[in-house]
Amino acid sequence: MIKKTKDKFSLVARIKSATHAWRGIGILVKTTHNFWFQIFFALLAVYLGFILCISTTEWLFIVLTIGIVFVTEALNTAFEIDIDLTSPEYHPYARDTKDVAAGAVLISVFVAILVGLIIFLPKIFML
Repeated sequence: MIKKTKDKFSLVARIKSATHAWRGIGILVKTTHNFWFQIFFALLAVYLGFILCISTTEWLFIVLTIGIVFVTEALNTAFEIDIDLTSPEYHPYARDTKDVAAGAVLISVFVAILVGLIIFLPKIFML
């Protein structure tokens, strides 16, 4: 086994590697229709946050739940792309993998809805 020598830190290399991440986000936005709904509801939550003057702690919960939904959707999309590549024929395990990843997104969406209801409903009822 040949051991690879560790390259010196390079800011240019770090910037170039970030372009791959941005490309991935672009793929997510272009190919995942549910992501557009998630963006819409994230923007709605941010809008309501400003209108209803939520606290710093409430903002933290909103931002974290939005991030969790976005991350789980990105991972779900990555799993789907990988499964489609590695298992182009139908296989029950491939289906199970996709369904479990989609279930993770659904769980994160339920948590985000719950957090939104806890934060926004009392403020809306007080109007």
